[in-house]
Amino acid sequence: MERAYFRRCTPSNVVATALWAVLTRRLRSQSYGMASRPVATPQCQRFGIAPPNQLRVNIRRFMKHRGLIQFALSGVVALLFCSCEDMQQQIQKPLAAILPMPTPMPGWWEDFGAHGDPRIVVNITEQKAYFYKGKRLVGESTVSTGKKGFGTPPGHYSVVSKDKNHYSSEFGDYVDSGGNVVVSNIDVRKDPKPKGAHFDPARMPYCMHFNGGYAMHQGYCPPYAASHGCIRVPEGMAVKFYDSAPVGTPITVKE
Repeated sequence: MERAYFRRCTPSNVVATALWAVLTRRLRSQSYGMASRPVATPQCQRFGIAPPNQLRVNIRRFMKHRGLIQFALSGVVALLFCSCEDMQQQIQKPLAAILPMPTPMPGWWEDFGAHGDPRIVVNITEQKAYFYKGKRLVGESTVSTGKKGFGTPPGHYSVVSKDKNHYSSEFGDYVDSGGNVVVSNIDVRKDPKPKGAHFDPARMPYCMHFNGGYAMHQGYCPPYAASHGCIRVPEGMAVKFYDSAPVGTPITVKE
């Protein structure tokens, strides 16, 4: 029966196992092989322990090959993980902390021949937005909703206004007279303005307001919730949603 963690393992696991066996035999022969030779004292003969001079030689040999052993062990681990196509998320998540993970695709759009009223569904848990025309799903995009303390409120809304070149009245940076950022990513309602600085509003292209100050607009989209409550849509997908959603388009936000 297959184990739960790995399935469809490739032959490289066999290579890794053989490499491990060779390294183990080499380490034993170099580190402990001298202990079986005749030794100088009865105590050493009784317990099979190498005399001090031989121990020092063995230790130096071990230290000399330590780098090679560490490199080989790293290769074994890499083979074990890379040769298996399917791993459970319990294994993948710890690896994500130390290995670069592929950047998710921003989304897709295919509305050729689609008819019906448009609607948008945003899933906070998935960090995804879905665009429908009638009953047909015509587009899907990654999004970034409100982070902790600034959560995007679930509910049923509709697009109340649109602005292709919108600038925020609340979020942006404080900059000096030379255009240099003094304080970044500020909220004018909470963050005091330094002396001599002025407010530089954040750009929010393809903005669609749907609930007071909450809007769906183009912005930076990491694979997690990071906004101040708005729904950020990546470049390329924001224009698709904007052009296809007239004022009045229903927007459902769910967890």
